[in-house]
Amino acid sequence: MNFYKSLLLALLLTSSQLTAHAAGPKLSASEAFEKKDDGTFLKKHEAILARGKSGPVGLLFLGDSITERWKIAPHIWDAYYGKYQPANFGIGGDRTQNVIWRIEHGELDGISPKVTVLMLGTNNSLDYTADEIAAADRKIVDMIRAKLPQTKILLLGVFPRGPRDPKGAPVTEAGVAEAAKRMQTIDAVNQDLAKLDDGKTIRFLNINHVFLGQDGRIPNTIMPDQLHPGAAGYQLWADAMQPTLEGMLK
Repeated sequence: MNFYKSLLLALLLTSSQLTAHAAGPKLSASEAFEKKDDGTFLKKHEAILARGKSGPVGLLFLGDSITERWKIAPHIWDAYYGKYQPANFGIGGDRTQNVIWRIEHGELDGISPKVTVLMLGTNNSLDYTADEIAAADRKIVDMIRAKLPQTKILLLGVFPRGPRDPKGAPVTEAGVAEAAKRMQTIDAVNQDLAKLDDGKTIRFLNINHVFLGQDGRIPNTIMPDQLHPGAAGYQLWADAMQPTLEGMLK
């Protein structure tokens, strides 16, 4: 087995704590799972529960690290969303399973946002099919509707991502192949999720084009690590989403 195949196999075996390689079948993307880490996940979950109890939530963002990292652009967050009593329920590294667990453990209890912005699935995109990820996102939409029947849902297409090494090392051929595989899955997920748009209580919005340069790639100035937006990326996100969001908040 050559070096690149060995590297790709290692990525597949270590990329997910959810996959029991030797112990049994892979966890369903639609099954609740409490992330097992150094305690950070539960601490963030407790902080989210506290935010829900601390005051009104008029606009909720729900997702993974891409959502959580709005904190790097507080000036944009405050300018666009401050007047709506916003809350950020993003947790880094979350997969669909983790958000399902969080909802089952009270994160949507006792709040009544006018709109919930949901974007989730990139962390599932290597180990799960588009159908599995879309089904999990559909389940989360159904859970939001059940918990918050008066809340409108703005479902964003899963953002694009490029070739990257999580530790910042040079990108290998295996990394390029992985990124292409993930994007094929993400594009298929977004095509599926677009069908949920009913024009009223659930809107689907794909803004991925705003993150791409003329060559179809993601400029480092927008996503420095080819996954997480920098401040310029959050500005693009806010501008692209604002017309639809404003209409839903009226």
